[in-house]
Amino acid sequence: MSEPPTTRGHLTPGPHATVVRLPAPDDVAHLVRQLWIPEWDLPAGERAEQLVLGYPASNVVVEPDGVALHGPTSRASTRVLTGRGWAVGALLRPAGVLLFTEHPADLLDGSAPVSAPGLRSAVAEAMAGVGPAGRRARPADPLGGTESVSAPGLRAAAAGAVAGADPAGRHLRAASLLADHVRTLAAGVPPSAARDGALANRMVDLLEAGTVARSPAGLARQLHVSERSLQRLAARFVGMPPQLLLRRRRLQEAAERMRADPAADLGALAAELGFADQSHLTREFRSVLGATPRGYGRARSGREGG
Repeated sequence: MSEPPTTRGHLTPGPHATVVRLPAPDDVAHLVRQLWIPEWDLPAGERAEQLVLGYPASNVVVEPDGVALHGPTSRASTRVLTGRGWAVGALLRPAGVLLFTEHPADLLDGSAPVSAPGLRSAVAEAMAGVGPAGRRARPADPLGGTESVSAPGLRAAAAGAVAGADPAGRHLRAASLLADHVRTLAAGVPPSAARDGALANRMVDLLEAGTVARSPAGLARQLHVSERSLQRLAARFVGMPPQLLLRRRRLQEAAERMRADPAADLGALAAELGFADQSHLTREFRSVLGATPRGYGRARSGREGG
């Protein structure tokens, strides 16, 4: 089974939306990091905002009005929630990006529609608790009787959700339909592209492990490739240059630390994460998140605690 889902990208976790996160089925775990399903229902006139510093990755997202590929982001973004809604998304690993675009850099801080005939309507039916033939899905058969969505890894991971907050299996069925779509596309990937995708996955794994060298040159050495090859790999499978990937990882870690301890020693934190000094950390933090580390930490820890 793939690694457990994580929430590091969300900088202001809150109660406004219920988010279910499921690990990808084993056979597509090299393409999809996790499947995620937010649902929200806000009173008329109310709105909720979530600040997100996303993974250096793309997401394919199904919503009631269509399917889109959302590219990587270079800075924190705010998602505004109003009314009632849902989405079903797949956080793609680098190898999975190539299934949807050959130029992810064109989608930096943007999105593009995805041609996926039938996927939107099928997922919408699943989220409504309706089976493939318009029948209400049965709790005893959360997959709606569709053999192709019965991946053991996903079924086991979602068993708690199906038995508890999702008795009709809506989330499991919807996520499985999206995983099926990825699985179908993956069948047409040439072996050479699959090998390059695996190397790109390794690149991001090193970044997120926190043990990676602090420069593109060091990262290239760890992958046993040239810096030029590293640049091409990042452009083709992520859409961001290696230096920006390194910067993103450090800022996500810094934000997580400041939420946990707003009084943290900024000088020590800067040194640990590879910033030149405390001033460097503060400048980077402010340029992306719009606040100083200390101010951000106090505001976010207070919001989460209250």
